[in-house]
Amino acid sequence: MLSKTLFAALFVFVFLPRFADAAAPQIGPINDAGQLNGANYRIVVPEVWNGTLLVYGHGYRDRADHPGEIDNRNADIAPNAAVADALLAQGYALAGSSFKNNGWAVEEGIEDLRDLTEFFRDRYATPDRTILWAFSMGSVIGLRSVELYSGLYDGALAGCAVGAGASQSWDASGDLTLAYDTVFGMPAAWGSFGDVRNDIDFETEVQPKLLGEVSSAANFPRFEFMRLVTGTPGRGIMPPPPPQFYPGWVFTDMFFATEARSELERRAGGSIVQNLNRNYNLTAAERAYLQGLGVPPAVIDGWLQAMNGRRSVSAPPSARDYLRRNADYTGRLKAPVLTLHTIVDPLVTVSQETEYADTVQRAGYGNLLFQTYTTGNGHCNFTGPQILTAVNAIDFWVRFGIKPTAETFPTSLGFAPYFLPPYMNQP
Repeated sequence: MLSKTLFAALFVFVFLPRFADAAAPQIGPINDAGQLNGANYRIVVPEVWNGTLLVYGHGYRDRADHPGEIDNRNADIAPNAAVADALLAQGYALAGSSFKNNGWAVEEGIEDLRDLTEFFRDRYATPDRTILWAFSMGSVIGLRSVELYSGLYDGALAGCAVGAGASQSWDASGDLTLAYDTVFGMPAAWGSFGDVRNDIDFETEVQPKLLGEVSSAANFPRFEFMRLVTGTPGRGIMPPPPPQFYPGWVFTDMFFATEARSELERRAGGSIVQNLNRNYNLTAAERAYLQGLGVPPAVIDGWLQAMNGRRSVSAPPSARDYLRRNADYTGRLKAPVLTLHTIVDPLVTVSQETEYADTVQRAGYGNLLFQTYTTGNGHCNFTGPQILTAVNAIDFWVRFGIKPTAETFPTSLGFAPYFLPPYMNQP
């Protein structure tokens, strides 16, 4: 989870530069909330506005599609209240949407944030700058939106970004369930590794089995095989896992590989993952590590042979097309983009940043991309100072056309500005 430390947010407010803009329309203070085209929204403008509107895209929210579940319909304007307060104190206007639905709400999120941005302009004022900032699944909305709309967003900040795009990212979930099926066995009631049952419930079906398995120390090497063969949190970053990484990553990743994937399959109208182009393998260092945990070489070879023998999954074209549209990237950016990622991310691996950089470079827009990293451990586990440093950096870039440098992100705040992420394991 993102840090909620008020001290961290206040630290950045005191020590980071704030940029005055005398020409900014003074329309605040405003605290507006309501519903726009089926999505809840909230808009907050401080009394002294610096002219920048930050439009926030929240991360994945579980859809209430099983008994006892309740949808989160909050229109968040920032990752947490402390960061929101610090940004308002710096003069930023904040806006956010709940999106029309929960789940893999990329299609709705793109529309809802666009509508909210236009609503702000129509009701209040045209900002000097509009920056779309988004985290986790919201990053898909942000990165795709900055390709789609010219003149709507002047820049984007994507945290813990799904940089490889939807197709490659969800194919990795199929790799995980295949690895799980190989070493533990996947119940037929869950569906198959390539096509999970459309109404599977993680809490009542998947989690109880996982709890029994992680409770046995003898199963740790099996989970380590799963982690390494799928590239979590990135090839070459470790083994062994850091403290507090296991077994949390198992539950987080398996939720998305089962229940979250089933919600997306319903949207897409069929199974979505493919593994025809896979080559499941381990490095020599990874093999040696597993052997050190007591896994015989013949067992490792058997697991890999079993996985490579099942490279036969393809998705229906219509479902696959839905996945591509929601969303893979072209790399053709219409505004500057800053990405921020923890090095140790168990869900959206930092290696996704390499895939995104390659996509943007191939399209010829590398001058509009800057990527930075933190030493954090966890998905979107940024501190208040790190978030606010990144917001100030993209705002400065948009205002003055000056691209950030490594020195913009000091190591004293936990940044690793010279880190180079590996490639994803597949394809």
